[in-house]
Amino acid sequence: MTNVHTPRRFKFIGCNVLYREACYLAATCANTVDVEFLEKGLHDLETLEMAAHIQESVDTADAAGTYEAILLGYARCNDGLVGVTARTRPLVIPRAHDCITLLFGSRQAYRTYFDENPGTYYETTGWLEHAESKEGELDTPAYGMNGVMKNLGLTDTYEQLVEKHGKDNADYILETLGGWEKAYRQLCYIEMGVAGDETPFIELARQRAEEKGWAFEQRKGDLGLLAKLFTGPWDEDVVVVQPGQSIRPRNDESVLDAE
Repeated sequence: MTNVHTPRRFKFIGCNVLYREACYLAATCANTVDVEFLEKGLHDLETLEMAAHIQESVDTADAAGTYEAILLGYARCNDGLVGVTARTRPLVIPRAHDCITLLFGSRQAYRTYFDENPGTYYETTGWLEHAESKEGELDTPAYGMNGVMKNLGLTDTYEQLVEKHGKDNADYILETLGGWEKAYRQLCYIEMGVAGDETPFIELARQRAEEKGWAFEQRKGDLGLLAKLFTGPWDEDVVVVQPGQSIRPRNDESVLDAE
């Protein structure tokens, strides 16, 4: 008798910047994955406030009692997941400082590109579609000016800000302080291949780069790391937070862990 694969049932909760990528993975993987998206910019809130938003969605999914695990489409993101607790179902989260890592496919791929291309601003379909900014301008925070400004290292370089807070928060800090555009020299559009013809998005990103006087680069993204949430393996690239455990940060290459 042929063994028939029984799909596992998961809930995915993530930032709407990852909308197209997560929907594509949910539609094409063998497992049954229900998706939920929270508004872009949670990382602009106080750490505890971001964690409260995530915890609320986690608790709702957990209470449904229908999911084997809850997948989180977030990264360390201003430590806004620190303290989020698995109730009766495991939480699964990628080890990453910010969402750029998820789009590059691995921590090493992003680290290599970041080190070789300092001063790069990134765009994808998600940032272009869910930006709160006026047409022709770059993204502004969706949740206002709460949280990030309290603990700024105002003497830090852009690279240090990214290391501490993640790319999105570094961009926000520099924009809020003024003169933020001087920290950039190019715009990189990450083509993820899940939007059909991405030409309109690519051309909009190219136009923005020209308006800012930046170089423009188009780069292929990689769904590998994000796909591990949906299909496995849940290896060293992800953290599995067992029921009763909480997410905690680590100041090493592991980035995140459970306790």
